[in-house]
Amino acid sequence: MQVSAWESYYPTLLRWLFTGGTILSLIVLLNWGLQKLGVKRETANGYALVFPMILGLLIWNIYPFAYSFYLSFTEYNIFQPPEWIGLENYRRIFTADRNFYPSLRLTLLYAALSVPLGTLGALAVALVLNQKVKGIGVWRTIYYLPAVLPAAAVALLWRWMFSPSRGLINFFLQPFYRLFNLEPLQWFTDPKLVLPSFVIMGMWGIFGANAVILLAGLKNIPTHLYEAAELDSANRWQQFTNITIPMLSSTMFYTVVTGVIGSLQIFTQALFIATPRAAGSFINVLIYTEAFSFRHMGYASALSWILMSIIIVLTMLIFRSSTLWVYYESGKG
Repeated sequence: MQVSAWESYYPTLLRWLFTGGTILSLIVLLNWGLQKLGVKRETANGYALVFPMILGLLIWNIYPFAYSFYLSFTEYNIFQPPEWIGLENYRRIFTADRNFYPSLRLTLLYAALSVPLGTLGALAVALVLNQKVKGIGVWRTIYYLPAVLPAAAVALLWRWMFSPSRGLINFFLQPFYRLFNLEPLQWFTDPKLVLPSFVIMGMWGIFGANAVILLAGLKNIPTHLYEAAELDSANRWQQFTNITIPMLSSTMFYTVVTGVIGSLQIFTQALFIATPRAAGSFINVLIYTEAFSFRHMGYASALSWILMSIIIVLTMLIFRSSTLWVYYESGKG
């Protein structure tokens, strides 16, 4: 018996209407209750209007976050209730998992190479886009396009470009290969070239959001500083090192922190581009594989918490080091 479209969707529609009505009723009741307790009307309205956001934060963020911590101490395969096993998942990760340390090494090396190179590249692009030339607005738009392109499409594009036989990169390198009698590089299929390949692919991001953020930082540097430096006969390099870099250091600090967090969480590109077993996989791909391929949800949760701990430690180290290289006009670093 064929089911009509309405019969298929109306139960879902009813659930949505029931959920929306329940939340709306809670907003009205909260507003009424707060006013009865003596809270001013404007304040009660504010609390009532932010209630759905707080409710969503608790249900969709805080609860999964806390529950994943509990699952990291259990054996859980979705189909059966979680079984408490204590620290067994963590013991297995550090002592028995042959994939963890290669994945950790690959992820950390990728972050160590891509973040400084990406920051310097984004700074170079921002300096170019900061020039007063005709049509600079068009160029800024073009250079920002990589930030809005889907990560999956970018990964597929780079996978094709790095293809050993049909890739655009090896096509342009053919004269070099013939000159030195070399075999074409295998890029993503060669364990020794996996890391450089991903780092090169990561440089695509220097033309995106980080360049725009650094450009905004450059625009906020007072011009009178450069004028005073010119009066003191400072050349361009001296102005760059003594004015631009210190005044831009707080913006660079932000891009470094977000860059470290993002590089350690690389996922989409690594998921669409398979790496040799000898090279390892990125930690997020390892977590995804354990969770959704092998249904080791507890083990994947333990891996996630280890990754989060690494991110927190590295972020704290960057914050501690900021007093050495980040300049604030208030004098407080």
